[in-house]
Amino acid sequence: MPNTIIARTAAPLRQQVVRLIREDILNGALLPGQRLVESALCEAYGVSRTVIREALRQLESEHLIQVRPNLGPVVTVLTVAEIRAIYVVRAALEALAGKLFARNATQAQCRDLIRLRDRLDKEYRHGDVDSREEIKADFYIQLCTGAGNPVLTENLRAIHARIAVFRRYAFVDPARIEPSIAELEAIINAGDLAVMEYIRRNPDLAG
Repeated sequence: MPNTIIARTAAPLRQQVVRLIREDILNGALLPGQRLVESALCEAYGVSRTVIREALRQLESEHLIQVRPNLGPVVTVLTVAEIRAIYVVRAALEALAGKLFARNATQAQCRDLIRLRDRLDKEYRHGDVDSREEIKADFYIQLCTGAGNPVLTENLRAIHARIAVFRRYAFVDPARIEPSIAELEAIINAGDLAVMEYIRRNPDLAG
């Protein structure tokens, strides 16, 4: 169990605790299937049971924890079938995001996405887990911003939250690096996206 006493700031305690528990789940300090005991969490984070319970309810809504009979809250464990089902939905949502980006993105947003592609070799292929997470987060922020559909953004964010732990392990696996880069490049370059049209009209930006 991590031991991170909360520093009192202007942000509500619950939000601070949610953020810290989420980070501990994503970085592996709290492992899939691990039971989350309220008393231990109170001691680890230096807050009351009420705050812990509120934080756990929010994390349950994000599917990062699940409540099991006779065990209480545990860190979520995804089955192979669940991962496959989530990725089917993820693929559909990201395809829609690409189409909407092509329809709605400004030239500046297209240019930003092209520049992000140029960061893949340095910051993704040759980076570490943190840099890979950062560039992938930047990618989806730019894609969703250009798509201009808040409902899509919200649903895609929820899907990414459900597979966040699995994705982090994928970032560590060298065998997943090249396929992940290919996925990002495919979305950027797919079909008649506005990005490709902008490159065609401005070949000096393609290098």
